[in-house]
Amino acid sequence: MPTKKATPDMILIIVTFTLLAVGLIMVYSASAVWAEYKFNDSFFFAKRQLLFAGVGIIAMFFIMNVDYWTWKTWAKVLLLICFVLLLLVLIPGIGNERNGSRSWIGVGAFSIQPSEFMKLAMIAFLAKFLSERQKKITSFKYGLAPSLALVFSAFALIMLQPDLGTGTVMVGTCLVMIFIAGARISHFVGLGLIGVAGFVGLVLSAPYRIKRITSFLDPWQDPLGTGFQIIQSLYAIGPGGLFGLGLGQSRQKFFYLPEPQTDFIFAILAEELGFIGGSLVLLLFSLLLWRGIRIALGAPDLYGSLLAVGIIAMIAIQVMINIGVVTGLMPVTGITLPFLSYGGSSLTLMLMAIGVLLNISRYARY
Repeated sequence: MPTKKATPDMILIIVTFTLLAVGLIMVYSASAVWAEYKFNDSFFFAKRQLLFAGVGIIAMFFIMNVDYWTWKTWAKVLLLICFVLLLLVLIPGIGNERNGSRSWIGVGAFSIQPSEFMKLAMIAFLAKFLSERQKKITSFKYGLAPSLALVFSAFALIMLQPDLGTGTVMVGTCLVMIFIAGARISHFVGLGLIGVAGFVGLVLSAPYRIKRITSFLDPWQDPLGTGFQIIQSLYAIGPGGLFGLGLGQSRQKFFYLPEPQTDFIFAILAEELGFIGGSLVLLLFSLLLWRGIRIALGAPDLYGSLLAVGIIAMIAIQVMINIGVVTGLMPVTGITLPFLSYGGSSLTLMLMAIGVLLNISRYARY
C-alpha cells in the first residue's frame, strides 16, 4: 500500500474554492433581476446555490478522506444504480420535464439529474475496467469494443431524455481515458469516421438540432428564435470590453438573455468583469487542470492515473464546450460551466469529483 500524505493538494483546494466563490457571486449577480421578478426574492437562486455548495463541500471533504481504490470496489454497484436512475427518469410521473428534456427526478423541493452522476460513475468503472485489461486494450474485440459498448449504452439512455450536451461530455471523457490507456490510433481513426456519421445522423433526426447548427453558423437568420441566445450572449460579451461594465451592472440580465445564471453565466461575467475577469477565470481553470494532470502523472497505480485523467478530462471538455457556446464558436447545447453555473446536481458532482482527485493527490508522487 502506498504511503499516504497528511495533506492533499492545497493549490487544487484553493483554486476550487476560488472558482466556487466567483460562481456564488456571479449566480447572484446574474439571477437577481429574474429571481425578484419570478419569486419576489432576489436571493432565490443564490441561496439555493449556496446550499448546493455547502452539500458539495461536505461531500468533497468526506470523499477526500475515502481511499480512492474504494471506488474501484464499488464501481459496478454505482454504475448499476446510475443505469437504473437513467431508466426511471424516462418514466412519466417520476422524471420531470424541463425545456423539452426529461432529465430530472424530483426529491422534495429539489431535483437531481441522474445523467450528471452517470458521468462520474462511468469514469470510476471505466478506470477499473481499463486498468484490469491494459494488455487487451490494443485489441478491438477484447478491449476497445466492450468499453465502447458500455459507454454508448449509457449515451443512448441519456439521448432518450434527450440531453446531447451531457452525453457528449461523457463520451468525450471516456474516449480520452481509452486513448490514454493505450488504445490504437488506427482504431480511433475508424471510430472517428463512424462517430462523425453518427453525429450527423443524430442532428438530422431532430429538426431542432438542425436549427441549432444553422443558427450557430448564422444566428441572425433567426434572431428571435434559434439564434436568440447566441446573439444576446454576444451582446453581453461585446460591451464588456477590457474591464467590464462593473459587477452587478449587466444589461443583458434584464430579461434579454434567458436564465443567465445557468449555461450562459460566462456571458454575464464577461459583460460585468470584461476581458480581464474572463481571462482570470480561464486562468483558474487552467491551474485546476494543471494540478489534475500532475496528480494523474504521480498516481501510484494505473487505476488512480486513469481515474484522475477521467475527472480532469470531464472538467476540461465541459469548460471548452460551455465557453465555445457562449462565445458563438459552437452550437448551443445545455452544458453548465463547472463551479460557476447555477445547478445543484452539476455543482455537487463537480465537488465530489474534486474530492476523489484530492484523495489521489495524497498518494501521488510529485
